Amino acid sequence: MTILTIYFCGTNSNKFDDSHANYWNGELISSLAPRNQGKEFAEWVIIDGPGSGNLQSDEMWVKSGEYSQLRGQIMGSGWEENIQHALHIIKGNVSWQREKLTKENYDQLKKAGVPIQDVEVEGSFWWRKYDYGDRKITQQQLQQQIIKTYRKGQILPTQVNLVGWSRGGISCHMLANAMLADPLLTTIPVNIFAVDPVPGMGNFQTAKVTLGNNVREYVAFYAKDERSKGFSCVIPQTHSSTAVHIFPMAGRHATLVGNASVNGDKGEKILSEPGIIVRHFAEVCLKRWGVTHDKALNLTDAKLRELHQAIAANSLLYNQMHNYSYLWFTEKDQGERYVSRASTGAPFSSVRGDTFSPHAGLASDYLTDNTLYNVIK
Repeated sequence: MTILTIYFCGTNSNKFDDSHANYWNGELISSLAPRNQGKEFAEWVIIDGPGSGNLQSDEMWVKSGEYSQLRGQIMGSGWEENIQHALHIIKGNVSWQREKLTKENYDQLKKAGVPIQDVEVEGSFWWRKYDYGDRKITQQQLQQQIIKTYRKGQILPTQVNLVGWSRGGISCHMLANAMLADPLLTTIPVNIFAVDPVPGMGNFQTAKVTLGNNVREYVAFYAKDERSKGFSCVIPQTHSSTAVHIFPMAGRHATLVGNASVNGDKGEKILSEPGIIVRHFAEVCLKRWGVTHDKALNLTDAKLRELHQAIAANSLLYNQMHNYSYLWFTEKDQGERYVSRASTGAPFSSVRGDTFSPHAGLASDYLTDNTLYNVIK
C-alpha cells in the first residue's frame, strides 16, 4: 500500500519558493512538500506552476513545450504537460527522457570536475550547433527506479492526495478528472486540499471546474479580500458522494500561502495569521489522509481563536486590500469578490448550502462558530 501526494505550485511559483522573499516563512506548497516524510517520487512529488521558468523541464516524464514565462503566466500554458507528467509518475511509467545534456548540465559537471567529453561543435559561425554529450543515466531513469524500489506492494498507489494553490489548485481538479478517465487509475481514491484555485480568464472548461466520484474529500480555503480582475476562484461542482468543506479566509490570493504584507504582494510581515491557519489545516488534512510532515504547527483551539481574533483586529487593513490588483484592474460583485460556482459567476458569500459541510460555506465565520473546522480535524 502506497499513498502518493502530489503538490502543485501556483502560477509563476516553483519548488524554490520556500525561500522566496515575498513569503516570510516560505510559500506554502513549496515549503510543505519537502517536509513530507515519505520518499520523493515514490510517495510525493512537487510540480512547478505555469510560467515559473520551466526549471523542471529536464526532469519531466513527458516532453514539455517551449513556452515563454509570460505565456505561462497569462494563459496557463504548460499545465497540460504537468498533468501528463503527474499521470506518468502515478503509473511509474516514463514516456520521454532527456538523453542529451543541456549546456547547464554540461557546465555543472565541468565545474564539479567530472571527466566528460568536450563539446562538439558543428556548422559555421552563423548556424553553429553544439552537442554537449549524452547522459549516462537520465533523471527519469533514476526517478523510475526509486518508484520501483519504494512503492509498497505494487507500482500503482492505493490513494492519491493532491495539494495546490492558484492554478496549482485547478491542476488538482484536472488531474483528478484525468485519473477518472484513465482505466488504470479510475478506481484510485483521491483527496484534494486546494488553496484559492484560480484558473485565469478563459480557463473554465469542464475538467477544471467539476469533479467526479473518485474524489473522496475536497477541502479548500478561499481568499475573501481578493479583488483582482481575472482572479475569479472556482468552487467546483462535485459528485454527491464527495465530502466538500470550503472556508473563507481573510486576505488576498497570496496571503493564504504565506505572504504577510498589507497589500498581499510585497512588503513586511504584518498579516501572517491567514497563512498560518491555512498551513495548519493543510497539515491536519494530510495527516488524516495518511501523510506525515516534520515541523507541523499543531495549533490548539486556543491558538486558532487567537489568530482569528488578530485577523478581526486588523479588519481595516484587510478591507484596504480591496483596492489592490495583481492585474491593474479590480472587480466586485455586490461589494464582494466575484467567484465561480463551477462556471457560473456569483458573489463570494452566496456560495453556501447543503452541498457543503458546514452548510454556511463561504459565508461562515469562525469567531461566531468555533466548531467550524471540526469537520476537517
